[in-house]
Amino acid sequence: MDFHSLRSPAARLLKAALALLTGALLSFSAQAQATRTWVSGVGDDANPCSRTAPCKTFAGAISKTAAGGEINALDPGGFGAVTITKAITIDGGAGQVASVLTAGTNGIAVVAGATDNVILRNLSINGLGNSLSGISFTSGRSLHVQNVKIDRFDNCISIAPTATTSTVQVIDVALSNCGDTAGEAALAVKPTGAGAATVFVDHVRMLFSQTGILSDSAGASVRVSNSTIFGNQLGLSATNGGAILSFGNNQTAGNVASGAFTGSASSN
Repeated sequence: MDFHSLRSPAARLLKAALALLTGALLSFSAQAQATRTWVSGVGDDANPCSRTAPCKTFAGAISKTAAGGEINALDPGGFGAVTITKAITIDGGAGQVASVLTAGTNGIAVVAGATDNVILRNLSINGLGNSLSGISFTSGRSLHVQNVKIDRFDNCISIAPTATTSTVQVIDVALSNCGDTAGEAALAVKPTGAGAATVFVDHVRMLFSQTGILSDSAGASVRVSNSTIFGNQLGLSATNGGAILSFGNNQTAGNVASGAFTGSASSN
């Protein structure tokens, strides 16, 4: 009796089954890591986050979005806090109100890789007066924040890279009611260790906060254009070698203490 001939059909069947299983797993992985995903106020994080079966939260969608991909909001809703560890875009959608409402923590925490670019657009982030930072950035190559409203955090935006040299753009943004003690600000740029950050601020309103702009450490450089710093306890604060440079077209008024730009910025 040829035992090999008896085993061969079983072996072939097992091999075919393994091939089918591998294909299924690869297909599932591709679906789980789509380049574009969706959230909705009536979504469910058990869904694949497709346009027709959206997720409920940003945290639910990000696990199903490939690095370099994009999360979009289908409709207005509160989509929860999220931690970002890879290159990604989160876009609340023009004309919509995609919000993050959080208490006692960061709204959006960016802890990305040294080559990762993160984009945040069309969002409203509210800390209810007892949260850390609306956006906390501690690592990544770049962060682009546009058409975002942040209110009622210790820091509206905290840029504090610990090891990366990062570039940050803050454009068409409203930052208000952030901080109640020294060292907190609407925009706080405080690199530590080997970290460094160059922050470009354009058409930003920094209002009614402990400090409008805080630039703290020699690795911190903030360049400001077409922006308003109003109603803060301290308008501008550059400490420990930090720089706050003006393009000469900003408004600083109505602060208890104004502070001062450390120099002029050049468009070159």
